[in-house]
This record gives sequence, structure tokens and C-alpha cells, in this order.
Amino acid sequence: MLWGKRRDSCKIVASINLQLTELLMQKPHDNSKASPAAFMQDNTLIAVIELSLSNWLVAGLIPGVSREPLKKLEPNPEDLLKLLHGWRDEAIKAGRPITRIAVAYETGRDSFWLARWLRERGIDAHVIHATSVTVSREHRRAKTDRLDTAMLKRGFLGWLRGERGHCTVAIVPTMEEEDAKRPHREREGLVHEQTRAVNRMKSALIQFGVRNFNPKLRKASVKLETVRTPEGKSLPPNTIAALRRDMERLKIIKEQIKAIEQARLQQFEQKPEALANRMVYLLVRIYGLGLETADLLAHELLSRTLRDRKAVARYAGLTGSPDESGSKRREKGLSRSGNAGT
Repeated sequence: MLWGKRRDSCKIVASINLQLTELLMQKPHDNSKASPAAFMQDNTLIAVIELSLSNWLVAGLIPGVSREPLKKLEPNPEDLLKLLHGWRDEAIKAGRPITRIAVAYETGRDSFWLARWLRERGIDAHVIHATSVTVSREHRRAKTDRLDTAMLKRGFLGWLRGERGHCTVAIVPTMEEEDAKRPHREREGLVHEQTRAVNRMKSALIQFGVRNFNPKLRKASVKLETVRTPEGKSLPPNTIAALRRDMERLKIIKEQIKAIEQARLQQFEQKPEALANRMVYLLVRIYGLGLETADLLAHELLSRTLRDRKAVARYAGLTGSPDESGSKRREKGLSRSGNAGT
């Protein structure tokens, strides 16, 4: 009897450990690769949009209607909402009550604000990564807005059915989250402009053999008249004028970078309890990690709800690129297809 009780207790403990192990090994559902909601095709109105600056091409699938409408609109969200409601009325007349209007389009200039605007009005809007949509690999494939909407529609339907591999949906950020990324991105662009301006001035000086003059000095514009080439001549007048314009441009860029950094410090002092600011305070404690890198990581990487460590590696572009075909096996290195800043 004692041995039997021990065996029963061991079975119970083993089953509990197995259940805990299964729960720990289960991965959360990746909503970007497959829809978590059930897809009711008879009650779902589907529309995809090909966005451009001049017009929007909208293609739809209306339950109960055999035709697949295709409508070109002016870039106006009110006209788009009116069109979707009109297609919904057509489905209702055909005896198919619509409980969900699903809209998708590729990432671009109008992507996130339009998705937020549609969601506020009860439309299930999604933004698809443009590079995740499968296209033909023909050398000279036909490409029109009509064909693009057809490919986007096929990919979006697969995502709605919960099938992986058709397309990847982006997370729509709030307006505050988008605005928080603006300062460090603007600063990064200004730093690149600063480097280009300095390299351009150094190239202009080296064309005349001048290598011992630093164009980044504060009084460099005044000292240009005293610069001499190896032949003992002064710089040509057009070159001097171009260098002075670059120096003025460099001065403005430095002032803008300084203004961005001061505004960021003021924002840290005014809102120290904000989540992103608390992340920055923790990151700067790491030896060798500066304020710029900490701010970039807090707003670009740590603010995202990434599923697991593989998702983190994919976002940073640290995943491999295997090339396997038949007996050939080789690795082409890191993909580097993620966020270059991180």
C-alpha cells in the first residue's frame, strides 16, 4: 500500500510538472503573422487600398455579391468611409448582414494616421509591411495598381484566415508614440548632414592640395583668405564662396542639434516618471552606454511588445540567411533587414 501511494503521488507530481513545462514552452500567438480573431467570411466586408499621393485605388470583396468592385478615389478619408458604408449596404441588401469591415494597405506615408482614423470609426484597419507581400519573381513582371491590389487582397485573406506566411501586419502606434520618436530620428539625420558638409569642405580643399586646414573651427570662415595652396596661391573666389556657404550651413546644423539635445533634457526633467524616461535612466547606468543610445533603444526597441528573443533578433536584423537547395548548404550571414538604428 505504501509503495502504491508513493507511485500515485509521483504520478501526480510528474503530471503537474509536465503541465507547467508545457505552459512555459508555449509561445504567445504572433498577431503580426496571423489574425487572432475568427474569420466569418459571410459577415466580413474586405477592402484593400493601394495608396499614392494623387489617388487611392480601393478593391473590395462583398459577401453575397459576385462582382469584385474596384474604385479610384481622391486621397480623402471621408470618401473612403462613404464607399465602405455603401458596399456594406449592398451586402445587407443581398441578405448578408455585415458585422466586420476589414481594411488593409501597405506601409507608407498615409499608413498610421489613416489606420487610427478608421479604427475610431469602427473599421478594422490593418497596415501590412510592404516587403512581406509575395510577388512574382519574373524578370519583367507586369506591375500596375490593379495587380498590386489583387496581390494584397490574396495576402490579406490568408492573414485573416489565420494562415502564416502570407503577409506581416505592423503594429499601429499612437500619435504620442510616433511623436516621441521624432527628436532622436531628426538628430540622427542632422548628424549625417553634418558629416556630409564636413566631407564636402575637405574634398574641396584637397582638390587644391590643402590638407592642413580644419574647416570645423569656429573662425574658419575668416581664415579662408589666408589659406595658400602648395603653389603659394590663394584659393579661387568661387571655392571660397562655396566653403563659406557650407560653413554657415554647418553652423546652423550644430545649433539645431544642440537645441534638440536641450529640449530632450528639459523633457527628462519635466516628466521623470514617464515610462520611456525611466527606461533611459536605467540604461545610462550601463557602462559604455550613452544618453543617445539609451534614448534610441527606449523609443525604438524597448517600447515595442516583441514576442520573444527571436522577434528581438528579427527586429534588429540579427537573424541568419540560410541558402539551402538540394545538397547545397551554406549561410550567407546576417540578414540586416531590421531597424538599422538598433
